[in-house]
Amino acid sequence: MSTPPLQNNTPGSNTDPTTQPATGASPSPADIDKMVASYLQKKGYKATEAIFIRESKGDTVSLEDVGEGAKKKENTTEKEALPPNNKITEAAAPAAEPEEKKKESSSEPGDPDAYHVTKQFMDVYKLDHLELHTPDINTLQTVTEVHHIRENELAQMYRNNKYNLRMSSVPFELIINYLQDNKFMSLLRIVNQYLNIQVVHGKLLKSAGGLEMDDVGITGHQTQQIEEFNKQAVQLGLIQLDQAFKDEVEQAIKEQEFSKKEGEGDPSTVTSENLPLLETFKKIVQESTEDGPTFGDIPLPPYRGIDISAEIEALNNINHRMTLNDGSLPSICCYTFHNTHDSLNCVTTSKDATLIAGGFAESFIKIWSLKGEKLKSLRNTINPAHVNDYNDLNRQRERHGSEYKRLVGHSGPVYGLSFSHDNKYLVSCSEDKTARLWSTQTFSNLVVYKGHNSPVWDVDFGPFGFYFATASHDRTARIWSCDHIQPLRIFAGHLSDVDTVKFHPNSKYLVTGSSDRTSRLWDVQTGACVRVFTGHTGSIKTVAVSPNGRIMASAGEDKSIILWDLGSGKRIKKMTGHTGFIYSLSFSADNNVLVSGGADSTVRVWDVNTNETSATSTTFMDTEDINEPKRFRLEQDRKRKSVLESREQLAVFPTKQTPIYDIQFTDRNLCLVAGAFTSQKVNEH
Repeated sequence: MSTPPLQNNTPGSNTDPTTQPATGASPSPADIDKMVASYLQKKGYKATEAIFIRESKGDTVSLEDVGEGAKKKENTTEKEALPPNNKITEAAAPAAEPEEKKKESSSEPGDPDAYHVTKQFMDVYKLDHLELHTPDINTLQTVTEVHHIRENELAQMYRNNKYNLRMSSVPFELIINYLQDNKFMSLLRIVNQYLNIQVVHGKLLKSAGGLEMDDVGITGHQTQQIEEFNKQAVQLGLIQLDQAFKDEVEQAIKEQEFSKKEGEGDPSTVTSENLPLLETFKKIVQESTEDGPTFGDIPLPPYRGIDISAEIEALNNINHRMTLNDGSLPSICCYTFHNTHDSLNCVTTSKDATLIAGGFAESFIKIWSLKGEKLKSLRNTINPAHVNDYNDLNRQRERHGSEYKRLVGHSGPVYGLSFSHDNKYLVSCSEDKTARLWSTQTFSNLVVYKGHNSPVWDVDFGPFGFYFATASHDRTARIWSCDHIQPLRIFAGHLSDVDTVKFHPNSKYLVTGSSDRTSRLWDVQTGACVRVFTGHTGSIKTVAVSPNGRIMASAGEDKSIILWDLGSGKRIKKMTGHTGFIYSLSFSADNNVLVSGGADSTVRVWDVNTNETSATSTTFMDTEDINEPKRFRLEQDRKRKSVLESREQLAVFPTKQTPIYDIQFTDRNLCLVAGAFTSQKVNEH
């Protein structure tokens, strides 16, 4: 809508001197006409002013001319004052019904312009509402002409009822001031006629964006329509393997078993039927890739000989894996960092439990070996012609190693770390808005990735290496490849910080958790959100996906864990027991057990398979010492918190004042946890 030129209405502005009558003389009719015209001009009543001037000149004004003047008046954009209570009322914005009726009467059925306008409007704005209103959007897409509005029940419902909204006082004042300062009077009329804004003085306690507010929307009409949005088709199975790769793996298994039997002196007994490793491989390929992405859906580098060896090693680990359940709990190995002085921000452990890395607030990274040996980096002067095998490569390493390697490059605190699946690379993220790729062979920085506009909170390497993802304060997650310095996809849709990010096991999807209290599943290929999960009452600090790709777990500041079915998008159950923020989650390799850790300095084991949850006991986490002064004990009683522990909780493993930052399972179901020892007990949140 075009905005007419503003008139200078301030005191002292230039005014036609002829409109001012002489002092002490009675105004003449001409002077009165000029005064009235000047008044109408100052007030902005242009249509009335034009009609008045015509009538003062003796021209005849018809009813049609008056109608045109009224129509022009309705389209003006002069600012109108709001009532003192800052609420939009009928006085502040006149009803738009007459204008709408005129539009209805002026549009003809089958008007091609109306069709294109409505289609363009729908294409531009529908993406903002698909998550909550997919069925309504699909219905309203059929409304392409004016007479469709009268025939469509949903359209009539939206026209005849006000949409309820809740908004904090500050945003409400900002949007009203914006509309008034820019003289968007048509928008003000729409807000007045079709919205019922309830101003809340204070912080909204429910999810940001109204994703969980029961009193939002039209009364009697279902507002929560996320279930429809979450019905989009997804492929959750593992990615199908290249046929040539499968053939080479099977051949390598047969050759390995043949050489083993040959060493035992009986190679003739080697057949396909008595090869447990081969049977395991075929079973995994058949079961896990049933509904997974086809080979080539996710571009990956061509496989190498080392990938075949790694696949055989993984199969050996599966055959030696311990099955976990309520009668067989995992073995937990806890690594505690001492004397960190609250400067350790993040920890990660390699999948094979050989390396551990920590990111510090002083903007550096430290890497230690978990095998009890010193770390030796490759020399900078390596002649590739002299390297023929792994032994030759080891000769090019430092003669005397060190207890740890220090990686310097970031210019801000390091908030996230992740090892590649082959342990050759480490990716980090920092407050300096960058991610960096490091070599664990030379312990040097290889690439700097820039693109985020704010600090980067988390980073995760993909299951096949090559790709990694970042989560940032700029409310986006991004996916990168190691050989490109620019992001391949930007995932935008969260309403606040994206605090955590995790790859799906098939690398086709990405899971994010945000301070807007929602988690989302994104399609890596299209960059579109395919699932939205709402239910938390606090920021989500960690997410985890089961190895079979079917279940997702999320947790954070509300101290609860929620399990989600990725296929249907529905909540499976909610588990409680932690008394502090939850920092890390991890599924066991056999998908049966979930392990969590957080600020309450405990590691908790949960049963994944039961479908229902219920509280079994009330636990008081603060202990009381009879030798403590009575006044202190009374103060502790006031701070004491009771927590309902879910029946799914299989075990609790307390640490000595060590908040747990990271949890990972090895392929053989050994649980590795790590954290920094605190000299004083962490305050219960």
